[in-house]
Amino acid sequence: MRINVKECAQMLAQQDDILILTHAHPDGDTLGCGFALCRALMKMGKICAVINADEIPEKYDYLYEDIAPIKFRQSYVVAVDVATVNLLGSLEGQYHIDMCIDHHSTNTEYADYLLLDDVPAACQIVFEVIKALGVDIDSKIASCLYTGLTTDTGCFRYASTTAQTYRAAAELIELGADNGRINRVMFETKTKTYARLERLALDSMRFYENERVAIITITQEMYQLTGSNEQETEAIAPLTRQIEGVEIGITIREKSDGTCKASIRTFESVNAAMLAKEFGGGGHSQAAACRFECGVKEAREKLVAKCGEFLV
Repeated sequence: MRINVKECAQMLAQQDDILILTHAHPDGDTLGCGFALCRALMKMGKICAVINADEIPEKYDYLYEDIAPIKFRQSYVVAVDVATVNLLGSLEGQYHIDMCIDHHSTNTEYADYLLLDDVPAACQIVFEVIKALGVDIDSKIASCLYTGLTTDTGCFRYASTTAQTYRAAAELIELGADNGRINRVMFETKTKTYARLERLALDSMRFYENERVAIITITQEMYQLTGSNEQETEAIAPLTRQIEGVEIGITIREKSDGTCKASIRTFESVNAAMLAKEFGGGGHSQAAACRFECGVKEAREKLVAKCGEFLV
């Protein structure tokens, strides 16, 4: 059932022992949503926690470093920035999801209640929910929300960024969001292991469909050679869109079990969400993802064939 911001806030205010689910291979938006909402609910005196199927990258530790882990029996489960249940990774099927707060047009409406708005970042919606809850937004909450805004808009560079997004970011900075530090950590700081992985990733780039499609392949062997891991691949996907003439950029990441996941980046000429949907995935018009129960080579062949259908 679809709900609005006011209804969402009213429902959350009536609940306690709330567990917040974030999507696997976490990014700044899902984590920013989760910990901002968790902090707000804790301010209301509620028991609350955020969980993820994967290890959270160290660069996000400022979102939760002062939150003590607690164990409790959840009575209400909320998913944030999760378009489909399979994006929960190993958490899929473990919980009945009462509510979802999301911004993906491809959301499958798996939760009992869905707050959905087509905005650049889910944190933009959570910001409105927290205000509707009447919670005093401190610098910690503001920094969580700002993290989602800046990461899902590519530091406000993507065409999806709206005037409302800029206004929300300005308001969060006024509320104490540490925008300088966050932008530096998210966009300007690279580990040595990531730098080595990026070099191998760029070397793997191949072009198809008259060089209108660029595909990067990241294998388990690359992780072993560089000392890196999947947590550090978030910044690689946008690299494919930076090549002149490329309309579809794809990064295929090999999983430890031999399957893989593809991150798709496009410009306005191709709808990334519709392309990902062809393989059971989804996302946004210019940024989407899908999974493959096969190896990298087979996944690449399938993607190239389908890209040809999307390019006119």
